[in-house]
Amino acid sequence: MSYTGEVTVGGAADVRELAGLTITKVAVDEKMSNNCYLLRCGDTGEQVLIDAAAAPETLLPLIGDAGLTAVVTTHQHWDHHRALADVVRATGAAVVAGEPDADAITEQTGVAVDRRVADGDTVAVGSCELEVIRITGHTPGSICLLYRDPNGHPHLFTGDSLFPGGVGNTFGDAAAFATLVDDVETKLFGALPDDTWFYPGHGNDSRLGVERPHLATWRERGW
Repeated sequence: MSYTGEVTVGGAADVRELAGLTITKVAVDEKMSNNCYLLRCGDTGEQVLIDAAAAPETLLPLIGDAGLTAVVTTHQHWDHHRALADVVRATGAAVVAGEPDADAITEQTGVAVDRRVADGDTVAVGSCELEVIRITGHTPGSICLLYRDPNGHPHLFTGDSLFPGGVGNTFGDAAAFATLVDDVETKLFGALPDDTWFYPGHGNDSRLGVERPHLATWRERGW
């Protein structure tokens, strides 16, 4: 069956096979239903996990004997790193996070952040490359990760900064919302084509072209 991105907690992972990169999406934790994404390089077999959100008993078998080069934590919120300590302990993977969120991640998990990334940095997945895009608002150091597939359209992992139907929660903070929607409009919609497929931290995927017509509505409603 073709990839849909529709996963449920306790259900099977969904796998997308690109020419150079395999994306495996799984949902964890009944209450929060977080998405975790395991990326595997087709050339080298190296793997990177985006958000060790919960359920190491689900994530570690998914990682398997191939091991893990790095875990990228998209932002500091507790529901995105509850399995970080267990995954790092089992795999020895390096921990990557946005610089402004790194201290909070360590304080909450007890795990040191090995690499603090900023806008424009890259994270290697074997011979593939993820571009770091800092999106401020949901948290100070939230990051998105962009894979520019040389054989197809871009793939964007957005954490909790962008979802189908709107930007991430800013908890009533109007200034944070303004920063978030500005960054999303400029750095994502303003820089990437409509066929960019994006993978959020919760729920189903979407394409930028599907969401683009609604940007003005999101800005007007304030969330």
